[in-house]
Amino acid sequence: MEIPILQDIVIILGLSILIILLFQKIKVPSILGFLLAGIIAGPHAFNLISSSHEVELLSEIGIIFLLFVIGIELSVKELISMKNTVLIGGGLQVGGTILFTSLIAYFLGLPLNSAIFLGFLFSLSSTAIVLKLIQERGEITAPHGRVALGILIFQDIIVVPMMLLTPILAGDGGDIATTVLFLILKILGVGAVIFLLARYIVPRIFSMVVKTKSKELFILTTVVFCFAIAWLTSSVGLSLALGAFFAGLIISESEYSHQATVNVLPFREIFISFFFISVGTLLNLEFFIQNILIILALVIGVVLLKMLVVGATVLLLKYPPRTIFLSLFSLFQVGEFSLLLSGVGLDNNIIPDSIYQYFLAISIITMGLTPFLIDAAPKITYAILKARVPSTVRHRLERFNKQKSAEENTTEPKKLEDHLIIIGYGINGENIAKAARNAEIPYVVLDTDPVTFKKAKNNNEPVIFGDATNSLILKHLHVQEARVVVIAISDPGATKKIINNVRLFTKTAFIIVRTRYVREIEENIKLGADEVIPEEFETSIEIFTRVLKQYLVPYNEIMDFTANIRSSDYEMLTSVKGRPHKPSLQHLHIPNREIVTLSVQQNNREIVGKSIESSGIGKNFRVTVLAIKRDTQYITEVLPDTKIKQGDLLYIFGNPINISRLNEKLSY
Repeated sequence: MEIPILQDIVIILGLSILIILLFQKIKVPSILGFLLAGIIAGPHAFNLISSSHEVELLSEIGIIFLLFVIGIELSVKELISMKNTVLIGGGLQVGGTILFTSLIAYFLGLPLNSAIFLGFLFSLSSTAIVLKLIQERGEITAPHGRVALGILIFQDIIVVPMMLLTPILAGDGGDIATTVLFLILKILGVGAVIFLLARYIVPRIFSMVVKTKSKELFILTTVVFCFAIAWLTSSVGLSLALGAFFAGLIISESEYSHQATVNVLPFREIFISFFFISVGTLLNLEFFIQNILIILALVIGVVLLKMLVVGATVLLLKYPPRTIFLSLFSLFQVGEFSLLLSGVGLDNNIIPDSIYQYFLAISIITMGLTPFLIDAAPKITYAILKARVPSTVRHRLERFNKQKSAEENTTEPKKLEDHLIIIGYGINGENIAKAARNAEIPYVVLDTDPVTFKKAKNNNEPVIFGDATNSLILKHLHVQEARVVVIAISDPGATKKIINNVRLFTKTAFIIVRTRYVREIEENIKLGADEVIPEEFETSIEIFTRVLKQYLVPYNEIMDFTANIRSSDYEMLTSVKGRPHKPSLQHLHIPNREIVTLSVQQNNREIVGKSIESSGIGKNFRVTVLAIKRDTQYITEVLPDTKIKQGDLLYIFGNPINISRLNEKLSY
């Protein structure tokens, strides 16, 4: 049996892959690749899609997942703290854009109802694009990220009254008072249901699901909950996206929010691509080409108008200049809900088809410009703020910036840095946490076992529920800024994945691994672990240490003896290697300098087979090779003519940035 939508999915995603591969080479954002794929496959170009309605439904699912993830990353307290931004900021931005757009359109000869409706359309920005880009940049909790989020939330809410007012603008009012009354009652009912779910039902359900230790059940529960709340809000006339956002907020209050985010992200990435493709299919290429100059002039006008309104709004909210500029460079485009609303206006004959096509062209172009302007916004903002201005104005701006920065710093959560990450809260993890707490070392614990997770919570530990084999969970823990990562789990396969993931983020964090068997040491070190401690021989060392004490062996000799055993990877206890082994280098902490182990993975002709001097490691990368481990032998006297071979482990001392540059050379 043939499924038409399957053919369309293969065509549009296959086309997207080809375009995005090309765009990646010329460093163009992937969003534009999806838009272009939609234009090419759309009815006004090659007409490759037969199930356009089904593609639009898939795009709606993408927006649901996007807003769900955004909701998880916030909390109810943070949302309440944003009430001024949502209500005042959103109201000023939407109201101001409607006012100025209506006046300009009316002056240009459009009827008053059409002018006001255009104001509705241009007042809305793209939640899907803006939040996706800001989230990818890690700026969702930054001041300008919070401003953008607050205003976009207001826009998503105000779409409903706009849809109710559209028939009135068309002259078909109906019983609007009754409609509004029923809508308010429904919203109150939805609010009550969401409160009950968040307070009593959802935590218990997720607690039962986590105890099963089934990843499939956890994912299914998360997705069903997201869709259920979205469907609930949609049934009372609100948007699906707003319901998904509320669902994310509810889960954000639970202990399982980080793992829920990880589970949903793959779905979001797939389905959100359909949204951008569906937007591209709407563009009429023939109309666009015929009216290109007018369209470009209108684009410039709309962008400048929206930027002025957003800038004035953020200024009235008393944010510093940097936040003002970053915000206006984020919210200048026309959004996806405008496209939805424009269809309602077209059905009610408020705007003619020609105006609708101009609007579509403006929407798609401004959406396409968004990735570029958001990416360039920090540089443009820096250039503007550093431009020559009168000294009195400059001093006022600097004083205002300092005042606002101080206020923002008091509300921002303390960021994890130079901290210890403990993966696994078993006996070892718990003891490490106790030691870290007593030594006043900042640390965070990660675990997926519901029993140990609950135990850590009861012990008031800074614990997060999540799977460390997923790199996104490690990103939440700021692993790139951690000093030490301790992997204290009993799963050898998972341990190797975690080491790999940690090294994707940082080459300087010191990784300590606990294993059961000594045979796992070598492989873990090759993957990037700095120290591997096997349980089976640590017990033997402890017993023999006590034996030596009974024979009155001096304490310093016992310590040297145990250090030599550990430094030689326990070979004294595992084999009859004849030669002695010299102790490995001790981990030092010097500001902006690290000692790390780099693996010579690839046969790079510039380095492999050449001496330390001729390879240019010291000259080109400004690092020092302290020692080399080749097979089981340590070369601790590294001379300029010492040659480097493939498979070597290099002990490098230097600046973290220079070390990362060298690692790229050795790995690829």
